[in-house]
Amino acid sequence: MEYRRLGNTGLKVSALSFGAWVTFGTQVPLQQAKELLQASRDAGVNFFDNAEVYAKGKAEEIMGQAFKELGWKRSDLVISTKVFWGGEGPNDSGLSRKHIIEGTKASLTRLQLDYVDVLFCHRPDPNTPIEETVRAMNWVIDQGWALYWGTSEWSAEQLQEAWRVSERLGLIGPACEQPEYNMFARKKVEQEFKPIYESHGLGLTTWSPLASGILTGKYSGGSVPEGSRFALTDYKSMAEKKLVQKRAQVDAVDQLKPIAEQLGCSLAQLALAWCLKNPHVSTVITGSTRVEQIKENMAAMQVVPKITDELLKKIHDITEPTITA
Repeated sequence: MEYRRLGNTGLKVSALSFGAWVTFGTQVPLQQAKELLQASRDAGVNFFDNAEVYAKGKAEEIMGQAFKELGWKRSDLVISTKVFWGGEGPNDSGLSRKHIIEGTKASLTRLQLDYVDVLFCHRPDPNTPIEETVRAMNWVIDQGWALYWGTSEWSAEQLQEAWRVSERLGLIGPACEQPEYNMFARKKVEQEFKPIYESHGLGLTTWSPLASGILTGKYSGGSVPEGSRFALTDYKSMAEKKLVQKRAQVDAVDQLKPIAEQLGCSLAQLALAWCLKNPHVSTVITGSTRVEQIKENMAAMQVVPKITDELLKKIHDITEPTITA
């Protein structure tokens, strides 16, 4: 496993990490979660991602109990969670000082932890001044509930404002951003954020490297295999959006198969390795329901050095016409 710095911090995270979105509390119970976490740890993974909204808090509960039963040394782990969607009440969501503080306390209780390493603002909140959010995130750090804070799906302009506020007040700015990043979603990471990597050392903990499974090739022809994410009731609308409205992306994956064959890897490994080629990416968050998937994903590390500039151009020629974000 390779370990990369999280932006300009001294924190080192595994280049491939494990996230609980969709799986924990929805598809994966506690015992299976322990097996998946152990397989990830055996492969060198040290970064584990969660959020208060995942399975309405159940994902944090399962991960926290699994960590407790596995008995791992806390200093060996880098654990993150995200606040924004915490419930139905008028103050149970967003990035107000009230919800950030109460949401963080609730997440720590579910995770059975004294602190998380990274606390993310899960989305930008147009109803809360960024200064209020910056002050609240710094207060959480001052309490020792989080060591670093970051953002998820914020724009470059919103990040710049957060840093301006932080610098004016002598506070800590966001260390990292968690954007969607894959062959079909590239504009924010490769264009919008380009001017700020050098100025602020933004670290990236990217999600959806397989474009919700499309880049694995399992949805070839628009089919939905039993047991896949798009076969889940809660993801029917996403299946319509991804497999019907963006059918060109599904078809593009078939054109990537010869490249994967040339490299001697699966389409999933190719997609993960492609993400890792970007030097601004600190870690690529993966998700799995089976130990075999984790082993396949981790093997993508060996594919990264095989992707030459020539192969990158071939990949981009295939995928660029289908980029939507």
